[in-house]
This record gives sequence, structure tokens and C-alpha cells, in this order.
Amino acid sequence: MARARAAQAAAFLSARGADPSNVFVTDRPGHARDLALAALGRGVSTVVAWGGDGTMNEIGTAVAYTEAAMALVPSGSGNGLARELGIPFDASAALEIAVSGRMRTIDAGEIEQRLFFNVAGIGLDARVAHRFATNGLEKRGFSRYIAITMRELASYRPENLTITTAGSTVNTSSLLVAIANGRQYGNGALIAPHAQLDDGLLDVVVVAGRSLIRACLELPFVFAGSIDRLGGVAVHRTDAVQISSPSPLVYHLDGEPIAGMLSISAKARPRALRVKVSAA
Repeated sequence: MARARAAQAAAFLSARGADPSNVFVTDRPGHARDLALAALGRGVSTVVAWGGDGTMNEIGTAVAYTEAAMALVPSGSGNGLARELGIPFDASAALEIAVSGRMRTIDAGEIEQRLFFNVAGIGLDARVAHRFATNGLEKRGFSRYIAITMRELASYRPENLTITTAGSTVNTSSLLVAIANGRQYGNGALIAPHAQLDDGLLDVVVVAGRSLIRACLELPFVFAGSIDRLGGVAVHRTDAVQISSPSPLVYHLDGEPIAGMLSISAKARPRALRVKVSAA
């Protein structure tokens, strides 16, 4: 599959008189970031991330705060950022945007000196991200994601967290805390329905603990963009948040799981990344 995509990208470049040797296939975690940094060193002005949110994050962290732009060809399980930016899932159409689309500048979030561009989180979604990442690629996909979520939800115990934003400290027993720059995890699951990619703020969505049955019954509210209307859900719009726990926290950045410390700090980083979007 990866080789076929590389061949398609190379053919696209050749048809436009560009160098097809600038197409690479990643073979390890962190490789996409390394390739993007090398491309920037060669003076490349647009780096295309063909993959899911993890690939997007690796390349975005390399391109952020430079004069270059990132373009997306979505092919992952969630593709939350691509969906928010209106990038088509047809590869040829997405590649065309990489060449002829307009530039848009979006914010990033930062947790412990690591950037994210869509959604980070603590709790259930971080546990799901960890389980999902340990599955083979042949087991990925939206249905697999839902199956893992249901299994983790059945055994999950809410975490006791202290959440501090400007002038406010809340102690809560939470199912999850989403720290959102964009609105959705992907596939239309709107965890932060009012978040904006370029407003200089993060939407911190705190979902209190609840039973498996209740969570299942409330799931349609997430896809309808009305999770903030549910009881036990609070949204804090802020440029910075600190979250601490008596136990080591497991969190994720754009779906990539990270383990462990008792406290994390998240900050909004305005106008961090240039992206290519449709000119229309």
C-alpha cells in the first residue's frame, strides 16, 4: 500500500515537471519528522504528509515556525485535522491542493515542549490511543477504534485530577480531559464542537466519570456536536492549563500515546503552522 501511494505521488510530480525523487516512504516512528527536516534543509517549500494524524504530527512539528507549509493527503483511521481543514479523501484531489491550494496559518498546542495540532487528551482517550497504537496496521480502522473504546470504557476507572486555568482550579473525577485545538478526533466525533484552529485558545473539555451504559447512550451527542449539552461535561476556553494527578498521567498528542508524569502543562501556540487548504 505504501509503495503504491509513493508511486502515485511520484507520477503526480512527474506530470507537473517536478522531481519525483522527493517522495519517501517512512519505515519507523520519527522517520517522517526526520524526512521533513531534511526536506526543509534542501529548501522545500511544501512538505506533504500522506497518512494519518500521527504522520501529520511528525511532519507538522518539523514544519512549525518555518516559512514552509504542510499539506495533507489523509489516509489514517481518524484524520481529524484533515477533516477540519476540508481536505478531500481522494488522493489526487488532495495532492492538487498541495500544489495549488492557498495558505492558511493555524495554531498549535504544546505539552511539555511537544506540539500537537488537533487534539491531545488524558484519560480514556489516551488509553484507547495506547491500545490502538499497539495493534497491527491490518487491525486498524474506525470499527476497530470503536471496539477498543468500548472495551476500555467497560474497565476504566475515572481519574482524580486537579485542573487549573487562569484564576480557576477544579478537582474532578473524570472519564477524560480533551485539550483541543481542533474540533474532532476524526470520523465526525466532535469532542470540542466550538474549538477553532486559529483563535489562539485551547478548548479543555472535561467529561466526568459515567457508567458504560450511560456513555453508550450519550455517544450520539458526540457525533451530533452537542457533547457540551450533557450533564457532567464542562468546557474551559483558555490559553494555558495545568493538570495534575496523584498517579502518573497517560496522555496523547494527536493520537500518539505518551506515559507518565504527575503533572502536565498545556499551552496554546498561536499561528504556529502554515497548511495548504483548498483555494475555493
